[in-house]
Amino acid sequence: MVHEVVAEELGIEVAAEVGARLEGAPPMTAYLARPAGDGAYPAVLVGAELWGLTEDVREIVRQVAALGYVAIVPDVYHRFGAGTAAGLAESDENRTRAFELVGRLTRDEVEADLRACAAYVREHAGASGRTGALGFSLGGHITYFAASRLDLDAVAIYYPGWLPVAGTALSRPRPLLEETGRIAERDVRVLMFFAELDHVIDAEQREQIEEALTADGIRHELVVYPGARHAFFVPGREPYDKAAADDSWARVRELFAAELGSR
Repeated sequence: MVHEVVAEELGIEVAAEVGARLEGAPPMTAYLARPAGDGAYPAVLVGAELWGLTEDVREIVRQVAALGYVAIVPDVYHRFGAGTAAGLAESDENRTRAFELVGRLTRDEVEADLRACAAYVREHAGASGRTGALGFSLGGHITYFAASRLDLDAVAIYYPGWLPVAGTALSRPRPLLEETGRIAERDVRVLMFFAELDHVIDAEQREQIEEALTADGIRHELVVYPGARHAFFVPGREPYDKAAADDSWARVRELFAAELGSR
């Protein structure tokens, strides 16, 4: 069933004691979509790419909502007063800027942002029952982190960079892959998508991820798309691979239907 969707941009207060928030900074911006009308639906937290709350990720949030979920994506850069609420246009200048922002994130701050989103959709947007998460690139990295910290039931992760190596602030004090045991403790089902020709995640890293998930007994599946490249999911971009995008989205639908339920 495909649902009609309503969506809105929100300001969500995050625990003041977490992070070095600039004085006078506005609440965290988040974008939420849910099926129109009354009723309760499972929740899905969405992790954005490096560029933040662009129209591309907002469209993904609406697509998730159309499947029968309350979906929400936060602006994890909100503490830095960088004017990122509408996302960053893709450019070399903004790539440098975004990596500087990523380098300032902390685990406690990102966890607080995700928990604030989860609490908001339950208190104000009709979310109930089970919770999943979905993320792309940096957002996939954040989703893996979320699975180690939050009470999630299933996560779908697209081409997540830097899991076995240093690369983001979430990799400190040790690579995020070393937190895999915490995912096992929560019995989160993990579905991961990789591109064979990814310039960020090579075959050796994919093997390390597979070994870590297997060693900790996590219910998981890793799918590698031959000939695909990083960022293959979003239409309109040069790396877009329709076959990989369509197949992966069908698998996301199946995962969430099985682990979260839908209406």
